[in-house]
Amino acid sequence: MRALRILLIVVVVLGGLFVIADRVAVHFAESEAADKVRTSEGLADTPDVSIKGFPFLTQAAGGTLDDVEIGIQEYDAKADGNSVHITDLRAEMRDVKFDSSYSSATAGSATGTAHVSYDELLKAVAQQKPAPVAPGITAKITGLAYGGPGKVKVTVTLRTPLGSVTPTVLSTVKVVGGKVSAHADSLPKVHALDLAENRVRAVTDFRQAIDNLPAGISLDNVEPGRNGVEISVKGSDLKLVG
Repeated sequence: MRALRILLIVVVVLGGLFVIADRVAVHFAESEAADKVRTSEGLADTPDVSIKGFPFLTQAAGGTLDDVEIGIQEYDAKADGNSVHITDLRAEMRDVKFDSSYSSATAGSATGTAHVSYDELLKAVAQQKPAPVAPGITAKITGLAYGGPGKVKVTVTLRTPLGSVTPTVLSTVKVVGGKVSAHADSLPKVHALDLAENRVRAVTDFRQAIDNLPAGISLDNVEPGRNGVEISVKGSDLKLVG
């Protein structure tokens, strides 16, 4: 009986030491992975990396991590060659494989979310030049704001020989062909101005790419919010580092 008690104590102690060793190892691995992601993506700040699952040591020995979460507070993506600032990017990487030297890693799949303010989205959309919509009249998008669930309020500035007017339209927003797409539910009605519908839609309706996201993830969905659009991202066979 005494021998059994001693054996149980030894098992408990060894189990506790294994858990401690496992947690120390995972903390070190998270720190190293965060540094590699920061270098690989050229980030100003070190991202948050959280390796899920227990035990970590057996996952590491097999060269595959089941679930890794990465959080990047600020990231500069691209929109048709121009920089667009996104914030609070969080991605969950699954089936992360790495080589024996830990110099490269790939993820089988990934999903995530991020935030783009209306000011940043406007910077990308407003790269277009004022377009003619009628003789002597040009139009350009000059404002974006929340318009309700699934909607964005688009402000258009019309410049006429008599001055400027700024009508707004409600547009339905979704991802089409990997781009943020806005389609006006109805076109602005401006008193005494005869505006060609196709020319006006060439201004109000837009498809804006947001590229160069970390590890090659791409847009999947977009949802307008009070302070900007919340985007969902996804990807597969992603090269994380190396």
